Amino acid sequence: MTDTIEIARLHKRYGNRVALHELDLRVRPGTVFGLIGPNGAGKTTTLRTLVDIIRPSSGSVRVLGEDPRHGGAELRRRMGYVPGELHLEGRPSGHRMLAFYARVSGARDSATTLRTGRDLADRLGVDLTRPVHTLSKGNKQKVGLIQAFMHHPELLILDEPTGGLDPLMQREFLQMVREAKDAGQTVLLSSHVLSEIQQTADEVAVLANGRVVADGDVASLRLGSIRRVRVELATTDAAAARAALERIPGLTEVDVHAADGMLRLSGTVDGAIDPFLKALARFEVRDLTVEEPDLEESVLRLYGVSATPASARPASARSASRRSRHDSEGQR
Repeated sequence: MTDTIEIARLHKRYGNRVALHELDLRVRPGTVFGLIGPNGAGKTTTLRTLVDIIRPSSGSVRVLGEDPRHGGAELRRRMGYVPGELHLEGRPSGHRMLAFYARVSGARDSATTLRTGRDLADRLGVDLTRPVHTLSKGNKQKVGLIQAFMHHPELLILDEPTGGLDPLMQREFLQMVREAKDAGQTVLLSSHVLSEIQQTADEVAVLANGRVVADGDVASLRLGSIRRVRVELATTDAAAARAALERIPGLTEVDVHAADGMLRLSGTVDGAIDPFLKALARFEVRDLTVEEPDLEESVLRLYGVSATPASARPASARSASRRSRHDSEGQR
């Protein structure tokens, strides 16, 4: 079966700046593929190339079996796209804007498409009677999502799609992605939010400086294994606390200090959180915070600051990554 997206040696240069370095990427049909990385990694450039907003400097791109540069409107009708910077202005109401999108999507039954759009609007809680220029950023984002999903495209390309959405609507969006996958649609999701990728993606590629530095299934990449922890203990026995912490595997950047008759501990846990919790069981825990570090910190910590291209990595590491058996220790 032909891959939905095939990118080979994609290179994009803006003047003296290289945004993409011979990027290779494949997305299988009917899957959710996560594309993650820090700002400037090349995610948006990659997605814009897929919808022919940006032309590559070299390399090849095929989307749904066609070159985006030659697929024209027919190819674009088979896709749903949410840009990273969505601009909806003007006086038309949300209804009129979606009616326009229903017509240009080329759906055989634009009335049914529009009806689906209105159902999605009810689901997301956006008032389509208002002019789009009066909508909040979050509600404009909802309209952008609706126009992408409502014609049931074969491929959804979503660039930071939850920007401006509240947590409840973010959860609803993730459910929409799962439903699209269940319906056989393919989803390419670019995100800064690790939890979005972890909850939806079958496979993921990590970009840094325009290169894929790791790829595979979400579990094998261990993207969620790094956590920042902060604890308040009802004790002033710093020596006992330090002794307990020394036995915790993967605990680094430890800071222990006394304040207000308590000990405040902080550090970073790489791996399972259970040994950390068990080590603290002998103390009275007044407060505990476990948080996911930001995406850039996770990427740099797991895969190092170097954006070494896959072709320059050891052959064993490349094959392991392609088989979704990524050995994170070999990538540090």
